[in-house]
Amino acid sequence: MADRRLNVAVVGAGPAGIYASDILSKSDLDVSIDLFERLPAPYGLVRYGVAPDHPRIKAIINALYNVLQRGDIRLHGNVDIGTDVTLDELRAYYDAVIIATGANADAPLDIPGADLPECYGAADFVSWYDGHPDYPRTWPLGAKEVAVIGVGNVALDISRMLAKHPDDLMPTDIPANVEAGLRESPITDVHIFGRRGPAQVKFTPMELRELGMVHDVDVIVYPEDFEYDDGSQAAIEDSKMTKQVVDQLTNWVFQEPEDLKASRRIHIHMLQQPVAILGTDHVEGVRMERTALQGDGSVRGTGEFIDYPVQAVYRAIGYASLPLAGAPFDHIRHIIPNSGGRVMDNGETVTGLYATGWVKRGPVGLIGSTKSDAQETIANLLEDAAADRLHATGPGTGAEGMFALLDERGVRYTSWHGWELLEAYEKSLGAPQGRERIKVVERDTMTAVSRDEEHDGKLY
Repeated sequence: MADRRLNVAVVGAGPAGIYASDILSKSDLDVSIDLFERLPAPYGLVRYGVAPDHPRIKAIINALYNVLQRGDIRLHGNVDIGTDVTLDELRAYYDAVIIATGANADAPLDIPGADLPECYGAADFVSWYDGHPDYPRTWPLGAKEVAVIGVGNVALDISRMLAKHPDDLMPTDIPANVEAGLRESPITDVHIFGRRGPAQVKFTPMELRELGMVHDVDVIVYPEDFEYDDGSQAAIEDSKMTKQVVDQLTNWVFQEPEDLKASRRIHIHMLQQPVAILGTDHVEGVRMERTALQGDGSVRGTGEFIDYPVQAVYRAIGYASLPLAGAPFDHIRHIIPNSGGRVMDNGETVTGLYATGWVKRGPVGLIGSTKSDAQETIANLLEDAAADRLHATGPGTGAEGMFALLDERGVRYTSWHGWELLEAYEKSLGAPQGRERIKVVERDTMTAVSRDEEHDGKLY
């Protein structure tokens, strides 16, 4: 192993970047780690990609906080790699660079009508209600009836956020502009659609159970959407989680109609696939085709079509990573091509460049998968370090040279101490209302608070 201290930069301060940094910091390698984040705040999709009423956010953030507050991993926020500094410049100062930029774009829905103005991506909507500073401050919430395409936890999150009464969100950190927008919403019905059967949906049992506990919101499941084949039965027998999901859906099928008295409803439809979004200038409905299971859990279209009147459509069919300028990118799979986390370019290893998390493997899996990803990537980085293959392409002075460059360019970067200042500020905003915090949306305010500068107090 190299007998010198290595300088390593990690791009992205979400779970993937923080876990990779943590694992690397606990290795035997003599290493200096700088964690770069383009937003003034850390935590990535945990802060900006999960519904604010999600019960496990706090536990995940606490775990990530415990890593960063140690001080051996230096956080630098409000630095956009690709804009404020190029990836090539980063590689000139650091012996290795780990890309952990996640997946925050929506996978496309390629059907007629998908370009109508009321067709939205789940990732964009989530970014709005989570107060992402780079998204508009308002969201068009004029629809009474909404379709959500997809049967994963993101579909549940956005359906719950659309249907939930704003008063029931007040214990969370939703920004003031999001509260105001949701209070104006006339919504009564959310329709969730999945193309396969109850044994193939991707909801987790806890998320599904929590959906049924939302105040003044009924969850409705239809008997005609329940069908099993041999593949479905095998899935139920092989997975306790699948059985729990099917059992919960079954409980909703057998609800008594007289018990459904809520002012808002979430309908879960299965064995239906979208074929068109209806309307000329605006969304007026969605056309679904009934599907049939084929024995192995897959489905085929039956030629039977059902039209549902809706005024907005949200696609929650998956996230996609975006390219990072200067890094290879697979535009088909929406990942950085890699072998075990080592970045590849036209089949050749790019020495000193690594990927981890969703930008490495695609947007699948939960926190456990992210940790496994990080372990694999760091194991290969350590192997390369042991073989003395890691060398900066330029001065190699790490933070010293990088921050001289950022200062020269007038980049208002933030620090871990700055995040603690911002967190305290958000908590001070929430305290008068008995809330844990109110999230600040406006980037200049976030940055100024983090840098202990004068600001106008604008929150969104």
